[in-house]
Amino acid sequence: MPKRAVYASHPDQSRGRRYVEPGPGERSEFQRDRDRIIHAKAFRRLQYKTQVFVNHEGDWFRTRLTHSLEVAQIARTVARSLGLDEDLTEAISLAHDLGHTPFGHAGQDELSACMRHFAPDAGGFEHNFQSLRVVDELEQRYPGFSGLNLCFETREGILKHCSLSNARGLGELGQRFIDRTQPSLEAQLANLADEIAYNNHDIEDGLRSGLLTLDQMLEVTIFREHYEHVAQQWPQLDRRRLASETIRQMINTLILDVTQTTRANLERLKPRSVDDVRNCPPIVVFSEEIHQKAQTLKSHLLNYLYRHYKVSRMTNKARRVVRELFTAFYEEPGLLSTDYRRQGSNQQARAIADYIAGMTDRYAMLEHRRLFSIEEKV
Repeated sequence: MPKRAVYASHPDQSRGRRYVEPGPGERSEFQRDRDRIIHAKAFRRLQYKTQVFVNHEGDWFRTRLTHSLEVAQIARTVARSLGLDEDLTEAISLAHDLGHTPFGHAGQDELSACMRHFAPDAGGFEHNFQSLRVVDELEQRYPGFSGLNLCFETREGILKHCSLSNARGLGELGQRFIDRTQPSLEAQLANLADEIAYNNHDIEDGLRSGLLTLDQMLEVTIFREHYEHVAQQWPQLDRRRLASETIRQMINTLILDVTQTTRANLERLKPRSVDDVRNCPPIVVFSEEIHQKAQTLKSHLLNYLYRHYKVSRMTNKARRVVRELFTAFYEEPGLLSTDYRRQGSNQQARAIADYIAGMTDRYAMLEHRRLFSIEEKV
């Protein structure tokens, strides 16, 4: 096993779990967290939650599950190079999207709007905060507690963003958002690996769908540089394989850049412990050159893919499904199973948000038909 660096998180020095449990035996505490995440129902449901394209639009497009696996692969590769804890890095990567709604960001935005409208004092809806709710409360597997009872370090990495109002209710876990300190290097790495993964696989899915064209992507410096290099190496390669190899080499460039930049930051800042890391500026980052190129790529995808009229049409439909489900359940709680009925408007709204956020794309559409199609069987 690769040697763990002094600035890495150590499972034997974890801040612990919410509920005390016997040790995990042959596994480390962070290995146990990873295993619990993989066995969670919410993790399995990611298979049928969209990334950009709604689940039924094609079997070859990424889902939240395949995205999470790609994030974990990228993050673990860098973690090994830097001497970080690979199991913690992987656990955070696999769990980071557990709270995502059906229909991707469209579902999240609409669920947030519904919470603001129907229960403005209930704390809103944030998918990172929802991921924490999943592992802290909503998974029901173990006899002694609700949730997965994960280590502090894993929970900290899952909660990569949080409003101050929610952070104030989380005690030690939310303090870093109040104090503006940093999480562990493993958490920083999982966050950046997420960006590397979704930017690059959205290119591949966009090109495959026909919503992005190769000419559009060649307008982006980082893509064009890699494409021209691949075309020079493999002049007889067809365009699809040229694009695939371009994306593969782009990912490699980003991984090498973040590894080298982070290593330079570690040498400059010289953190000697996880606590030192928390009091440093962000350490796991791109170089300024690559950061600017990555931002340009992100803006290009926003303009040409995420705002494509066909994506906008599906986004509009998805938002309507979420809005109509939430409204129907809130106005008539008797439509819900008893598991999701609560006393008080805020508690009821939160239970509805939990229910809808846990749905897969296809289940949300099925539930919508059950409620609104007169021909649908109950």
